[in-house]
Amino acid sequence: MTSSLHQVNLPLQFNQVMDLVKQLGAEERQQLLLFLLGREPDSNDMTLTHFASEKVLSKDWLAETEDQAWQNL
Repeated sequence: MTSSLHQVNLPLQFNQVMDLVKQLGAEERQQLLLFLLGREPDSNDMTLTHFASEKVLSKDWLAETEDQAWQNL
């Protein structure tokens, strides 16, 4: 039996969906990713660690000092 939640027909374009996804919090994005992959949460899954860390690490990645550190490579 299919849940009615999965039968919703929304007239959205891909870019509209992406805008909505960007508004989700980190935990909600993780849940969405697992749903799209058809998986259940696994506390040992390193992929989720990557996504959870991305926002925090991006502060360092986007810093001017980081650009200077890599400019000669």
